[in-house]
Amino acid sequence: MRILVIEDEKTVANYIAKGLKEAGHNVDCSYDGKDGLFMATTENYDVLIVDRMLPELDGLKVIKTLRATNNNTPALILSAMGEVDDRVTGLKSGGDDYLVKPFAFSELLARLEILGRRETAAKQATELKAGDLTLNLLSRKVYRDGKEINLKSREFSLLKHMLTHKGRVVTRTMLLEAVWDYNFDPQTNVIDVHVSRLRNKIDKGFQEQLIKTIRGAGYIIE
Repeated sequence: MRILVIEDEKTVANYIAKGLKEAGHNVDCSYDGKDGLFMATTENYDVLIVDRMLPELDGLKVIKTLRATNNNTPALILSAMGEVDDRVTGLKSGGDDYLVKPFAFSELLARLEILGRRETAAKQATELKAGDLTLNLLSRKVYRDGKEINLKSREFSLLKHMLTHKGRVVTRTMLLEAVWDYNFDPQTNVIDVHVSRLRNKIDKGFQEQLIKTIRGAGYIIE
């Protein structure tokens, strides 16, 4: 998983980051709420670890702001405030879990893995992926390597159909029926033109070319 740790105590943040990296996760750290919010909104993370008391912007406000912008990345709140009311407030603010300091790292890791599994299950229903390319069916947004790619409606539908059939050749006839609603061949190069435009947007500038042409058959995203 890719995890963002927002924790102003650098000793604690570095301890958490070290343990998570040893467990095989990718970890970024931020040491104040304002910077943490910026990182959480400009990069794609699987889980956030958010300290409740942060400089610049407190942890609960960070989470509330994310939720207000439809960013639903799971967030685990860390806090020395462990009373029932404190935990309830944290969860009502948009947190997905609440862990009281001091904590055992094994428990933190277990809770993160549970949140990661929930997020994976949710994304499987709403996202299509190929490598570092992600298409969100709900927001209709497309990202490659964390950067948003603006697609026109037809380009989005074309990419969606290819990703739905990832690993299989998609013929021109299939694309005409699914994307253009044609049940006949209009004898034009409309598909080639749109695929070329789509390639320029999702493959140009990247070392790995995702859309491949199968001569005499169609296209495939592997």
